[in-house]
Amino acid sequence: MATASAHGRALELGAASLGVSLDAAQRDALLAYLTLLEHWNRAYNLTAVRDPAQMVPRHLLDSLSIVPLVHGRTLLDVGSGAGLPGLVLAVALPRARVTLLDPSLKRTRFLDHVVQGLGLSNVVVARARLQDHVPACPVDTMTSRAALALERLLAAAPPLLARGGRLVAMLGRAPPVSELPRVPQGWRMELIPLHVPGVDGARHAAIVQRRDAPG
Repeated sequence: MATASAHGRALELGAASLGVSLDAAQRDALLAYLTLLEHWNRAYNLTAVRDPAQMVPRHLLDSLSIVPLVHGRTLLDVGSGAGLPGLVLAVALPRARVTLLDPSLKRTRFLDHVVQGLGLSNVVVARARLQDHVPACPVDTMTSRAALALERLLAAAPPLLARGGRLVAMLGRAPPVSELPRVPQGWRMELIPLHVPGVDGARHAAIVQRRDAPG
């Protein structure tokens, strides 16, 4: 089994290949998060990935791959589950104010535990369904990692996003154009590939924003 130092090296090299800069404190925080996730996963089944060596690329690096796509200073992560990608983004982007939204009590308990244990003052955990969530103010970026169908995210995003805000929905293989859901009037969608070190298979992100928003 890979050691913690090997996990740290894999995280450091992977982040660098993604163009994401992490200092020592951020790397330590992400590795501490993996330790907590591995421990809680034994009882709560938070993720199907159980080997920490696989958690580095499939969870940490996969989440970090959208750091360049995050816009602005406020972020809403929909269906955070075990904290992916929102909690990882909160560590990588300490100036961002991040809300982790999930309807499950066991998952939000885990997220609260991680936020408290890592001292993440820029994170709020909210237990609610997307349709019931009312943010204090519209957010700059809304993220989701295959937690909800793209069609549902598209329907919910417009009133939740600030002017110039964007939805970044993480997907696996890009669906055919004929199968893409209709984009709300006045909005545009772009599909871009995500190249995640150590992860086999196609990864994509759908970026949705108003047509008059900067690209």
